Amino acid sequence: MIYTITFNPAVDYVVTADTFRTGKTNRTKTENIVFGGKGVNVSLLLHALNTKSIALGFIAGFTGKALREGVEKEGITTDFIEVENGFTRINLKLHAEEETELNGSGPEISENELKSFFEKLGALTPQDTLVLSGSVPKSLPKDIYAQIAKLAQTKGVRLIVDAAGDLLLSTLEFQPFLVKPNREELSEMFRAPADTEEQVTALAEELKRRGAKNVLVSMAGDGALLYTETGEVYFAPAAKGTLINSTGAGDSMVGGFLAEFTRSGDYEKALAMGTAAGGATAFSVGIAGFQKIMAVHESVKAGVQRVR
Repeated sequence: MIYTITFNPAVDYVVTADTFRTGKTNRTKTENIVFGGKGVNVSLLLHALNTKSIALGFIAGFTGKALREGVEKEGITTDFIEVENGFTRINLKLHAEEETELNGSGPEISENELKSFFEKLGALTPQDTLVLSGSVPKSLPKDIYAQIAKLAQTKGVRLIVDAAGDLLLSTLEFQPFLVKPNREELSEMFRAPADTEEQVTALAEELKRRGAKNVLVSMAGDGALLYTETGEVYFAPAAKGTLINSTGAGDSMVGGFLAEFTRSGDYEKALAMGTAAGGATAFSVGIAGFQKIMAVHESVKAGVQRVR
C-alpha cells in the first residue's frame, strides 16, 4: 500500500480577480474551495490514475472535518489523527496580476497525538511505500523528517521525500528511494546555480552521493530531470498548456511518477507520467483528473530522452 503524510493539510480558498490592490476593497471573479496539503494532493493524483493510497496526517476543528469529508468524497481513504487544539488551516490562493498566497499556521499537535501517529507508521511493512512531504508545524520536533526516514529504513519501507532544505537533507543518510526538489530548492540547498541541465545534473548527483537512490528535479516550464539509482539521467520536456494554478503541480509530479513506477517499474515511463501529471494540474483548478493528465501525456512521453 502507498501511504501519504500531510502534517499540515489545508482548505485552500482559491480565487481570481482582475486586479488586486492592497489597502483597498477587492472583488473576486471566481471562487473555489480545494482540499489539499502536499500528501493529500499526492493521494488525489494517485486516485486519478487508479492507484490506491491511504492519507495520513493530522486534522482539527470544523475545517479538519470538512477536509476529511471532502477528501473521502473524492474517493481517498484517510486515517487522520484528530487534534484537540486549533483547527486545520485555511490558505488563500489569489490569482490576479500575480499569484499571491496567504497560508495559515495549523493546529498544535501534542506528544500523545504524535505518539499515536508513530504507532500507525510502526505497522508499515516492506511492501509499503511512504510519501513524506510538506511543511512541519512548530509543535512537532524539528527532526521529524529524520525520525520518519530512519523508521522507514529500519522497516524496509520505500520512502519518497518531497521537501526543501534541511528537511530533505536530514533524510539522506537513511537512503530514501526518491527525493524530489524543484530547481530553486536544489540551488538553495547547495548555494549553487541550477540554471543549466549540466548544473542541475551535478547537484542531483550530490544528493545521490549523500544517500538518495533516485533524484527527480522539477524545473517548471523547462521540464524535469531524473537521475536514477542505476546512473541514467533522463530529461522530460514541460507539458504545454495555459497556467491556471501552480499549487499542487509538484505533488502531482510525485503522484504521477509513483503511479506509473508502481505499475511498470520503468523510470522513463514514470518520468513521463509524473511530468504530464504535474503539468495537467498546473492547467487545472485543484488536482488534475485522468482525462486532463492523459491529454498531455503523449506529447510529454514523446519528448523524454536519455541524456546520460
